[in-house]
Amino acid sequence: MVASALTLICAVAAGVAGSAAGTELTRGPSTAELHVAAQGELAERWRAWPTGRIFPATLRYAAEQGGQERAWRIGISPHTSCAESVDAEAATPLRAAGCRGVLRATYIDALRGVLVTIGVVAMHDEKGALRAKSAFSGNGEPEPGLRPLAFRGTVADRFTPAVRQAGSVRQAGPYLVLTTAGQVDGRPADAVGEQRPAVFAFATEIAESVLSELSTPRMPDCTAKEWEC
Repeated sequence: MVASALTLICAVAAGVAGSAAGTELTRGPSTAELHVAAQGELAERWRAWPTGRIFPATLRYAAEQGGQERAWRIGISPHTSCAESVDAEAATPLRAAGCRGVLRATYIDALRGVLVTIGVVAMHDEKGALRAKSAFSGNGEPEPGLRPLAFRGTVADRFTPAVRQAGSVRQAGPYLVLTTAGQVDGRPADAVGEQRPAVFAFATEIAESVLSELSTPRMPDCTAKEWEC
């Protein structure tokens, strides 16, 4: 995908320069063209990157007691449907804003008491992502939001929508990253006594880690094998 984007740019540059001939035909891509290629590569990462790169096996976060802990990945969904990945209330505005697909993975915290599903929502551009962000709760409530991803035969097999107790939404570039979190024991949110928001705070931290990696631009390097200039 990266190579094809720059190949197209270079081909267009060569075609436009046909009348000029000589040095113009053999010039490398301009700075503006490299920026266009970089943005194109960034927007396609959700499809071009292996899902294991988007959702690493473990993600670091700051522990309540201090120090660092790791959240462990339980599984990744093979499905990318926008409508099926979020609550119905958010599905329509998400589609209207130009949703391209949603990737989801579920993690468990180091103490094995909290489950978090992280959802990467790919939009066509930053404008669409900003528009879509307003469809989700921004005050820590799980609804309307991402639907939890359960896996049979694992500690996440009871992770249903009723279990959700916290959610978040973050945006950068053409991406939204959503989280939804609940307890491993499967207790419905309305059956939980005293709420402890701090228990779920790490969900936002690991989501921001995923978003940062996915949305940080990288300029093409024409000397590297992965780029074709």
